[in-house]
Amino acid sequence: MKRVLVANRGEIAVRIIRAVHDLELEAVAVYSTADAEALHVRMADEAVEIGPPPAGRSYLDIAKMVDAARATGAQAVHPGSGFLAERFDFARACEDAGLSFVGPRSEHIALMGDKARAREAARDSGVPTIPGSDGAVDGVDAALAVAKVIGYPVALKAAAGGGGRGIRIAEDEAGLRSGFAQASREASGAFDDPRIYVERLISPARHVEVQVLGDGDRCIHLHERECSLQRQRQKIFEETPAPGLASETRTGLFEAALELCNAIGYRSAGTVEFLVDAKTGEFFFIEMNTRIQVEHPVTELVTGVDLVAEQLRIAAGEPLRLKQADVVARGCALELRINAEDPTKGFQPSPGTAEELSLPSGPWVRVDTWLERGTKVPPFYDSLIAKIIVWGDDRQTAIERARRALGEVVIQGISTTTQLLAELLREPWFATAEFHTATLEAWLEQTRGATEADGGA
Repeated sequence: MKRVLVANRGEIAVRIIRAVHDLELEAVAVYSTADAEALHVRMADEAVEIGPPPAGRSYLDIAKMVDAARATGAQAVHPGSGFLAERFDFARACEDAGLSFVGPRSEHIALMGDKARAREAARDSGVPTIPGSDGAVDGVDAALAVAKVIGYPVALKAAAGGGGRGIRIAEDEAGLRSGFAQASREASGAFDDPRIYVERLISPARHVEVQVLGDGDRCIHLHERECSLQRQRQKIFEETPAPGLASETRTGLFEAALELCNAIGYRSAGTVEFLVDAKTGEFFFIEMNTRIQVEHPVTELVTGVDLVAEQLRIAAGEPLRLKQADVVARGCALELRINAEDPTKGFQPSPGTAEELSLPSGPWVRVDTWLERGTKVPPFYDSLIAKIIVWGDDRQTAIERARRALGEVVIQGISTTTQLLAELLREPWFATAEFHTATLEAWLEQTRGATEADGGA
């Protein structure tokens, strides 16, 4: 492996290019015409234009990605996160073209991308799963039959879903009938697959995920991340370790994640995600993300392991260098996602030009971004513009450092979520970690009103 094509944009493309260069490899960037002047394009050793701004005509075009890799002499392709990262057909196209896909094998992406099949694989591995249907249900009547057995409330989820899309909560039979049709339509639009499965609703719950690395023969975990603070099931804040998690629960999560990964012979970085019942401490598998996560930097800060570099080494055919005993977590790390959105207007996207820009630095502060002064934030893509990641030897120190770092942020010309994050860090319930997956939206509704909390709907 000498050249790696980075099949993505934004901060994750910048992050991957840095890891590629750290390993003394060459990086090839791809870009739509909207990103011609972007940071990742200038950082790369070579760059290829792949089409106009709509993602379907550029960043989601598999043939263009493979052609770009071939034309530039790349031996490997890193998909980043988002876009094609969890498309098994992209991984297979790379494999068929003789390119090393920096990620799992295509069959594992396909398996875990089908949420119903993933639950079956977890259950077969002895991993606890939420009571529900055996795979996708055949219509609303079948869903009603499952709900009658497991009891209400239930969650209706897209079988091919992820990222919180294609999910509806039903409190009773009437809610299931209407919610099923809505979830199926959303699943069809988002994933071109209308199939739905049914699960018991775990509430209140915490969302805790376990980072794993594998080489196809052996897997290790790199501890857990707390991801409960979400808006519309999209994470805005992550930390490690998960505060207040019982040691037996933590150990159980690690063992369950490794049972699943070892059972399928998983390769590359991945994240096994769980819901933890906030009342009982029981935990249940919900899905596995077969890619590098947006929140991976918090794991890197507490373990000292460069996850992207390890992905590249594994994709190059090297065995996993680390043993479980080598992975030691120190201190606490927090990640705050800054989005180009206006919280006062229902989190409306805020494209525009960053006319002034000053980002934090200093001891134990890391900023992953693609934003520069004068950069145009296009309206076509995800609104994430920067991630502030901080470390402290304990959670309180990390929180104080995060407050200081946010206070140094200056972004003019576009609206951002910076002030909202600063307010979040001052909340007493945040300081004591008394939160679950519904806490943030309830807080937003209380402090900003229903319109802002639900995105203006």
